[in-house]
Amino acid sequence: MPQKYDSLKLENQLCFPLYACSREITKAYAPFLDKLDLTYTQYITMMVLWEHRTISVKAMGELLHLGSGTLTPLLKKMEQKGLLTRTRDTQDERVVMVSLTPKGEAMREDALEVPQNMGACIHLTQEEAGQLYGILYKILHSLE
Repeated sequence: MPQKYDSLKLENQLCFPLYACSREITKAYAPFLDKLDLTYTQYITMMVLWEHRTISVKAMGELLHLGSGTLTPLLKKMEQKGLLTRTRDTQDERVVMVSLTPKGEAMREDALEVPQNMGACIHLTQEEAGQLYGILYKILHSLE
């Protein structure tokens, strides 16, 4: 094949190993998150709530890089599980606030083992993990 098409080879794409890694890492999370009855997206949503306790849907979407079309049904399902509540802001009814419930807070203890278990799956030194983290966030911020 002519060199002209080298840029179209899968092996020459930066996006492909990022995509494949993301899928494989999410798959590796599954057995740990199944114990919590959470999907990966629900888990990262809980991480935001554990940190902020109450946050607007808009702010949560920005932190998670998720649109309202993804976030709204996700939050609805999590509310049905009793992990969070959604209420209209008293100052501005257009704003929906998401708050952690006592059941959602209690789940935090059980979730402590997830990062440890995942760390054992990914064989990087702390230095390599730090470098990768920095590079990935540099890419993410450059695309915003």
